[in-house]
Amino acid sequence: MRLKKGDNVIVIAGKNKGKTGKVTLVLREVNRVVVEGVNKLKKNLKTQKKGADTQIEFDAPFHASNVMLIDPKTNKRTRVGVKKVDGKNIRITKKSGTELK
Repeated sequence: MRLKKGDNVIVIAGKNKGKTGKVTLVLREVNRVVVEGVNKLKKNLKTQKKGADTQIEFDAPFHASNVMLIDPKTNKRTRVGVKKVDGKNIRITKKSGTELK
């Protein structure tokens, strides 16, 4: 997986198709990402007192294959490649060749 925290991505599949956001968490072990403002779920939390239940809203993770990186130069979705510069691997966008941080 070539996505990192802080990357701007677009959702390409599922009920949130077309939404964009910033990656807030990458779960490499299960190949999932959490994107800010996308795939929001609500969860009811019960408390000890009667009638004092609370509801929290959170961003749920989804599979990394359902998102693509947004090219900072063209603002279109693109794939991510790797280029070696001075013995270090640097991520680049396939569409414009722009280096990513």
